Amino acid sequence: MLYWRALVAGFLLFTWGGLGVSGVSVTNKLPPCEFPAIYNFGDSNSDTGGISAAFEPIRVPYGEGFFHKPAGRDSDGRLIIDFIAESVKLPYLSAYLNSLGTNFRHGANFATGGSTIGKPNETIYEYGISPFFLGMQITQFNQFKARTKELYDEAKIASDTDKLPRQEDFAKALYTFDIGQNDLSVGFRKMSFDQLRAAIPDIVNQLASAVQNIYHQGGRAFWIHNTGPIGCLPTNFFYNHNPPPGYLDEHGCVKDQNNMAVEFNRQLKERIIKLRTELPEAAITYVDVYATKYELISNAKALGYADPFKVCCGYHENYDHVWCGNKATINNTEVYGASCKDPSKSISWDGVHYTQAANQWVANHTLYGSLTDPPLPITQACHRQ
Repeated sequence: MLYWRALVAGFLLFTWGGLGVSGVSVTNKLPPCEFPAIYNFGDSNSDTGGISAAFEPIRVPYGEGFFHKPAGRDSDGRLIIDFIAESVKLPYLSAYLNSLGTNFRHGANFATGGSTIGKPNETIYEYGISPFFLGMQITQFNQFKARTKELYDEAKIASDTDKLPRQEDFAKALYTFDIGQNDLSVGFRKMSFDQLRAAIPDIVNQLASAVQNIYHQGGRAFWIHNTGPIGCLPTNFFYNHNPPPGYLDEHGCVKDQNNMAVEFNRQLKERIIKLRTELPEAAITYVDVYATKYELISNAKALGYADPFKVCCGYHENYDHVWCGNKATINNTEVYGASCKDPSKSISWDGVHYTQAANQWVANHTLYGSLTDPPLPITQACHRQ
């Protein structure tokens, strides 16, 4: 793992029994949306190669479980955004920052690992926080859209634009957001809990401003993930082996951190409700990723997974840590941060990010409307309720 990746990794109840791997599909008579493109904004939970293109490629064994090589994703395979693309029958998204071999015909991914909603005041080499915060991602989208129009105007033959989105597709596209976790992790490091709680309204309003910007550019369908149970990330326990009484909840997660995530999500949902009034033609779906991930972690054994706090990739014994894909010398012995024997049984890939199996489980329980507001599957997310 790169130094800055290790930095961001280091700082960082809802039961639906019997859903099975297919989730619950909400049935109605609405027609499918047939989205022609997806535009995604986010952090490492949905980055498909942005931060890797901007700084340094991700190493093996990342990507081994599906792509059979590193594919710009912080996982052994696919992310939730990949399963979203599959569900609406579109190709996987190319990262906007990746200049080679990219195809933007069906959308683009502006997410980068380490991104925050708020503007960062530190460098990626200090604490792993990306310079491509949400406001910058929106600026990149605006430039992308404007430049696409210029290239269409300048095109002499059809093949000049065959890897660009059609102009009319911007209004019909699905706009997805998965960001906010790093704002909390930065806050835990730099603020008191009261200060962070007081900062949440501004953070949420900045996300709302991003949605408004895209709306005024013609976007109408928005799919917005809340933030996950950050207190359940295994990195919380790498340097804290004996937490004091009351520090953890009944499932072993850091109570105060999860409470802050719940408060962030409460305010995010309230702001989305207001956005629906402010943007009368928008269809905005709030997706409860927190509930899904917490359900998976708290019932890992019953669902067939290993200890949710045990990391699949990397070496973490006592107080010695070798991050996924890295090498280090411990007691005069070279140790490699290899992947576990069967990642499909693990929830945590590298201590911060989820395995493909966990991502698929979460996708299967959020894409069909059972944990969304309004309760519509993603294939119908263009319909305003």
